[in-house]
Amino acid sequence: MGAGKTTIGRALAKKLNKRFVDSDHEIESRTGTTIPVIFEIEGEESFRKREADVIRELSAQQDIVLATGGGAILRAETRAYLKQRGTVIYLRAGINQILQRTGRDKNRPLLQTADPRRKLEELSRQRDPYYREVADFVIETGRPNVQFLVQAILSQLELTPKPTADATASTTATSATTHAQPAASAAESNMTDSTFSPVSLQVELGERSYPITIGHGLLSNPELLTRHVAGKRVALITNDKVGPLYLPQVRKLLEDAGKQVTEIVLPDGEEQKTWASLMKVFDVLLAEKCDRKTTLVALGGGVIGDLTGFAAASYMRGVPFVQIPTTLLSQVDSSVGGKTGINHPLGKNMIGAFYQPQAVIADTATLHTLPPRELAAGLAEVIKHGAIIDAPFFDWIEANIGKLVAKDNAALAYSIQRSCEIKADVVRQDEREGGLRAILNFGHTFGHAIENGLGYGQWLHGEAVGCGMVMAADLSHRLGYIDAVSKDRLTALVKAAGLPVTAPDLGTQRWLELMEVDKKNEGGAIKFILIKPLGQPLITNVPHELLLQTLAACVQTPS
Repeated sequence: MGAGKTTIGRALAKKLNKRFVDSDHEIESRTGTTIPVIFEIEGEESFRKREADVIRELSAQQDIVLATGGGAILRAETRAYLKQRGTVIYLRAGINQILQRTGRDKNRPLLQTADPRRKLEELSRQRDPYYREVADFVIETGRPNVQFLVQAILSQLELTPKPTADATASTTATSATTHAQPAASAAESNMTDSTFSPVSLQVELGERSYPITIGHGLLSNPELLTRHVAGKRVALITNDKVGPLYLPQVRKLLEDAGKQVTEIVLPDGEEQKTWASLMKVFDVLLAEKCDRKTTLVALGGGVIGDLTGFAAASYMRGVPFVQIPTTLLSQVDSSVGGKTGINHPLGKNMIGAFYQPQAVIADTATLHTLPPRELAAGLAEVIKHGAIIDAPFFDWIEANIGKLVAKDNAALAYSIQRSCEIKADVVRQDEREGGLRAILNFGHTFGHAIENGLGYGQWLHGEAVGCGMVMAADLSHRLGYIDAVSKDRLTALVKAAGLPVTAPDLGTQRWLELMEVDKKNEGGAIKFILIKPLGQPLITNVPHELLLQTLAACVQTPS
């Protein structure tokens, strides 16, 4: 409820030249009374039966856009009709947004309680799994611009399989919308839709806003990439590990669309994220006479994404770029938010710029070529998002860590989606890390020290962050911010992900020196991101003696 089904559905129907129908309005028309009165006289169960009957009839009709009630998916037969007869779009809104839109609406019987927020949270927990079960894709409705949302839906519809000749042609919005597709068996439906359905999110930054598309096999869709390349020239930047796997495929997509492609292949590794590599990119761009309308495409992990973004921000004082992250770490973290840069011998990511991409395209199929160590590095950032923002998500990660390590497609897709939602919301509120965005550095103060102290590339970034989170949890416990159970839960989850939980022995003085070189620090004082409690972040200085105790407890002692 309150996701915008009626408003957006009506506008979408106009664009598609279809008839718009709202199932709630249809019920009121047939009964001659309002939904609240039906609820009051007959009860919710009777209403749901009426609703199921109406949706069964409507979903069999041709050329319609159908907006269902938010609770329609509670009945299994209704979910089956929607899934078999149309393309289902889940319009997803946050609790705060729904409260703003429905706070004074007396026609919503389920919200006529003393605590509507608590009721909405309860409904969300109950219904969200069903929405995701039937949805072909998800559209975030945080942006209030109806035309923008309609265009996002139209773009996703282009990626959805076309209906067969004998399929029923309707388009459903169920906190959701329907275009026809053939029915499938339960097993086939789970594999082709629940697992691989593309999800579209939006990073809301005004004129710098951009979409994140998450799905399986996205690199096989030419339009998804080429729509974000306005000019004729493209510089495709990758490394010698990713290039052999995906460079020919992406290059062909661009060339088939009439683009002139320049390839730049750099050596793989965090140790290559340097000024010298940046100069190699500029050397090729200048030698090839790439102009201001050239789009840079980052095809690779976090190193390629950060370096390409910095090159795009700097070349001719700014050219467009697109992120195609191919590692879990880059899909859930570094490709989102516009932080670009290179390392310096004295500090990680100390030279760079805030520069937003045109789009992020996260193809989960690329994760199946990742070595276990690289996958684990990405899981560190997934765990981080749950630890600092979303305790229920942390619970979900605990319950599904085995599936994530085993590269289960559905589990990976959800972990990427929720991580991107969390990060996009933080970036929206604090694009340039003036305050709130620093919470995303949970575990990074310790982690960056590990990377720098050992030499870039010895530990993967995610390995260092995972260990850093264990150290930050230990420090949080020593300060009384979390209990021993929470500290042990986080440590166990990091270990279950395949990440180190014991830090290397750099020497106490070296540890302190490295942590003093951090962008969050002010006036020489080290600032830490801690948790108080699990699921809520805190930015603070800490007593020196407690920091020394954490180092002593978490650092590997020489044998």
